Amino acid sequence: MGIFGRKQNVPPPHPRQEPRFDRPLTADDIAAIFEGCADFGRRTLYINNDPGRQVEMLYIVGQVRNERASDYVLKPLTQNEALRKAATMDEAFDLIAKGGLYTFAVEVRDRADQVVFDLVNGWVALFFPGKEQVLTFMTATEEKRSVSNPENEPDVKGARDSFVESVRTNTSLVRRRLRAPELKVAEQIVGRRSVTPVDVLWLDGVADPALAQRVQSRLRAIDIDAMLMTGNLEQYIVDESRTAFPLTLYTERPDRFCAGLAEGRVGVLVDGIPMGWLFPATMDSFFRTGQDRSVSWVLASVLSVLRYVCMLITLFLPGLYVGAVLFHPALIPVKLTLSIIAAKANVPFATLTEVLVMLVAFEVLQEAGLRLPASIGQTVSILGGLVVGSAAVEAKLVSPAVLVVVAIAGISGYTAPSQDFAGALRIWRFLLTLAAGVCGLLGLVLGGVALVYRLAALESFGTAYLTPFASNAGRQKEGHVVLRQPLTKVRTRPDYLNTRNRRNQG
Repeated sequence: MGIFGRKQNVPPPHPRQEPRFDRPLTADDIAAIFEGCADFGRRTLYINNDPGRQVEMLYIVGQVRNERASDYVLKPLTQNEALRKAATMDEAFDLIAKGGLYTFAVEVRDRADQVVFDLVNGWVALFFPGKEQVLTFMTATEEKRSVSNPENEPDVKGARDSFVESVRTNTSLVRRRLRAPELKVAEQIVGRRSVTPVDVLWLDGVADPALAQRVQSRLRAIDIDAMLMTGNLEQYIVDESRTAFPLTLYTERPDRFCAGLAEGRVGVLVDGIPMGWLFPATMDSFFRTGQDRSVSWVLASVLSVLRYVCMLITLFLPGLYVGAVLFHPALIPVKLTLSIIAAKANVPFATLTEVLVMLVAFEVLQEAGLRLPASIGQTVSILGGLVVGSAAVEAKLVSPAVLVVVAIAGISGYTAPSQDFAGALRIWRFLLTLAAGVCGLLGLVLGGVALVYRLAALESFGTAYLTPFASNAGRQKEGHVVLRQPLTKVRTRPDYLNTRNRRNQG
């Protein structure tokens, strides 16, 4: 029964049809599959302008680059002297299959499925009369967004390129940095309707083979219609889906992606999505940036400590204020207590209500700034923060102390490099504030214990989420903790990754 008392409809099973198109391999049957498609093209060609030797060419307009089809297929068919001397169509077929045309990629297909997906990917198909096989030629267009600067992960001393929507361009960006032949790229097709190429990358001899196999097996287990969004990968491949904390580490920077591969992680690239994923994802990886290895170890350590301190501030400061004001006023200095009492004299709401309302208002302003265009979103954020906040204080709806506490907590949350992780912190900030409003500092402490317990229960591909604060079955993380050591002193890879070669320098 459903939540409203009605019987829920059980969805039918998801049928897997293999092969997708079980029909004869003829030009008419392939054309019937694309019936009603305005971009489907079909031409009859004469080999060397001989009407007695004709072939059928099938293609999809927009997927094929016109210059390639004309120069690599059409022109050789009409001007190749060797084809003119071919005595039979079988001889011409064999000659073309072995390089009679000018394209570097040619395939001999014997199933309708293969030809259909070649056409969708931008290839052209030649059908010879009486032949049970078809020749397809790679003439796909390469129109794509050019490599640009990373927008969401700026780096002062880092590279200026980022991933794009083409998976082949992304793998080339990786190979330009990791030129080792041991870099393995295994491709799988995910999505019954989207037929999306998904590549798994790892360094053979460095990464744990079991980890690479586990990532590939989970990708094979994804049985959905379309792999189009990041959630189609992230929510199907993780160990635990009922948590707000991210269990996948993503990046749009090829240099950071390659650094993860060199460290012993396994990466995933999806065609159509301009970012890469690294596994396993641990808590410390969400507090590191690519710039940490570009600056001195002293500055990197100070910034790392600052991020962790800001994490504690954004989580516990609103709850600490509520608990201290409502249940433990003796913990507050006398002058500050008198100031808070004077400011709250004309405020009609309780302290817990004030804080929760301001936290909600902060989230609303942030969401509005993200969804609107950049020029309008910045204006809304500034006006909302200054005008609404000042007006609320002047109207005696909230006290100035609450406004300051919420502002400090909100700004501290922005120091987290991962916005997904920062979003999870904001959810727990509400829960901890409610706990402090009910039980005071005891409720805040119990809420913190519940948070640590929840984080300790999470794993990412068999690795404890609280690494480096967890032991991982006795395999501690050496040299990769909150305080970053000089790079010359970190001679081994993280032990918890179970790499085949732990040493990364002499």
